[in-house]
Amino acid sequence: MSRHRATDQSVSWRTIIAYGAPAAGAGYMYLLLSLYMMKFATDILLIAPAVMGVIYSLSRIWDAISDPLVGYLSDRTTTRLGRRRTWILASCVPISASFYMVFAPPMSLTGDALVVWVAVAVIGFYSAMTLFFVPHLSLGAELSDNYHERSRMFGVRHAAYIIGSIFSLVSLYFLLEAGERVREVAEQLALLAVGVMFLLVIFSVVQLRERREFQGRMNAGPIKAFRDVWENPHARLLLVVTFIEFVGSSAIAVLTLYVTEYVVGAPAWAPLIILAYMLPSSASVPLWLPLSRRFGKIRVWMGGMILTGVSFGAMFFLPFFADTTTRLIWIIVMAFFAGLANGCGGTIGPSVQGDVIDYDENLTGERKEGSYFAAWNFVQKSALGLMLLLTGFVLQWSGFIPNVPQSMTVQLSMVTLYSLFPLVCYGIGAFLFSRFKLDEKAYAEIRASLDAKKVR
Repeated sequence: MSRHRATDQSVSWRTIIAYGAPAAGAGYMYLLLSLYMMKFATDILLIAPAVMGVIYSLSRIWDAISDPLVGYLSDRTTTRLGRRRTWILASCVPISASFYMVFAPPMSLTGDALVVWVAVAVIGFYSAMTLFFVPHLSLGAELSDNYHERSRMFGVRHAAYIIGSIFSLVSLYFLLEAGERVREVAEQLALLAVGVMFLLVIFSVVQLRERREFQGRMNAGPIKAFRDVWENPHARLLLVVTFIEFVGSSAIAVLTLYVTEYVVGAPAWAPLIILAYMLPSSASVPLWLPLSRRFGKIRVWMGGMILTGVSFGAMFFLPFFADTTTRLIWIIVMAFFAGLANGCGGTIGPSVQGDVIDYDENLTGERKEGSYFAAWNFVQKSALGLMLLLTGFVLQWSGFIPNVPQSMTVQLSMVTLYSLFPLVCYGIGAFLFSRFKLDEKAYAEIRASLDAKKVR
């Protein structure tokens, strides 16, 4: 039996904390890889930026297979642990092995052998994270079917993810200050992260319980399951909007180190800039919850998208400020507002996705959270992959040379990707999301229909 009734107005804090805890480990690993791997590869391992771009694009191609496969299989899993915890537990070993590989390539490897090692490590890490992310998000949608309670649960998950990300900034500082010992420090940090992630996953799996009535409720074949996702009009619109939002948020992860060093001229301040983004992202969760209750999840999320786009767009002016101090103040202020908006998306986005899944249940009678979150997870990672691919090729084509002052052409190329590209994307995303119709009133009708079917 579950430790709470899914239809209650409130989920116990014990359940919420147990659910959110492993997101802290995932946030640490994912952000550190996103922030530092490209620079680690180009500046320390001396792998060409375009080669890293190809590696990330190959990872996204593989995700087109692995994400749907994991989502579909987790929907159909029936074990004593349940549909989701089985996969969450199984993700520990491959996550640990691949994350360690990323930051601990043997010193003896050079040339093509080193490229192969890094490719296997990066692709393996993102594949292993699929084993965790898709079932974990799916479990969150199952733990409560209350319209606003979902936002609270996913808000705490988002806060935990950001807290883990903040700890990755501490690690980033040590890496940036390590000098010639950077590879040794990277390996030590990887080992520490692996141990913490393992403990958090075990804690979550032991404490949580799944809803037995959801097991065996997935009968569709894989093609039909994902056709249902695409034919769901609310899901189809969210897939586009989610991709756009993560293109914008990926920009700060991929390019902040480059922009801070080569445009702002203050590389040591990179962790503080990212912290200025992360702190409001986590701390603003209690703000977005009451706002979504008052104004509706759709309007609040759309406002968050607009704020994100404007905040990133304003960073285009960085190369035109005359001194480092002004550039530093400007990017910190804009990062703060971008982070504030990111807290909105992290809190409200998965909650809305849970509502869309209930819409599907009302139509098909099936529970296929895994298939839905697999689709969303794929577009999120595709957004990050796009930014990494663009970054690699644009840096190389614009004449980027590591560890030296950059020309204005290179600086403008960086800030265009960092600011104008997200501004355009978020503008389009907000416009499209204004057409989303599954609001609280529409969801109440779906919930009433589902509850009536249970009574019969």
